[in-house]
Amino acid sequence: MTTSALDQVRADGGDELQEQGRIVPTKAFTWLLLTAGALGLLASFALANGKFALLQHAVDLHHDHLSCSSSPVIACRALRSSQAHAFGFQNPIMGLVAYGVVICVAMGVLAGGRGYKPWFWYGLQAGGLFGVCFISWLQYQTIYNIHAVCLWCCLAWVVTILIFWYTAVHNIRHGLIKAPGTVRAAVLKFHWVVPVVWYAVIATLILTHFWYYWKTVI
Repeated sequence: MTTSALDQVRADGGDELQEQGRIVPTKAFTWLLLTAGALGLLASFALANGKFALLQHAVDLHHDHLSCSSSPVIACRALRSSQAHAFGFQNPIMGLVAYGVVICVAMGVLAGGRGYKPWFWYGLQAGGLFGVCFISWLQYQTIYNIHAVCLWCCLAWVVTILIFWYTAVHNIRHGLIKAPGTVRAAVLKFHWVVPVVWYAVIATLILTHFWYYWKTVI
């Protein structure tokens, strides 16, 4: 995704709509929301289905091995943990709703939506902020307390970070998040740096904490 693509504004009245207080996202950002939302929805569905499978296995007294568990480290033990229902209900249910909303936002724009008011983008930013705070807590719990990495959870982490960060980039571009000119220019030009560094930190934590296992399979 290039800076020029991110800076591209829809030609069909985008400037006029912004003057009316409506913000039209770029096509690149819209497609990112749609793709990230779809992948997040897939991850949430897989996790919810895994939890239902565990419950069914418990009822049927069957072996409860999950298809996403392939080793002592790459395993879905998180589904059996108390962290899997942090708010009193299963976390994937929240993902099914949240990622569904993101998909609807993107589809609305692609279907010809005439932009959204600033409060809408602030709401999406707040939702993204809650999401990254929550997954950061889940990352800590997964690595240091549950001691297993769930691949579907990792997919949810990846797309949530993308949604949060590129919503912030969108809001900085349109002046909804105020930033000095030099900061704004740096964000728009090097927007890819933050998610890359973020992913690298997470990967490093996983690599170092489970090094005792990785060195046996290298």
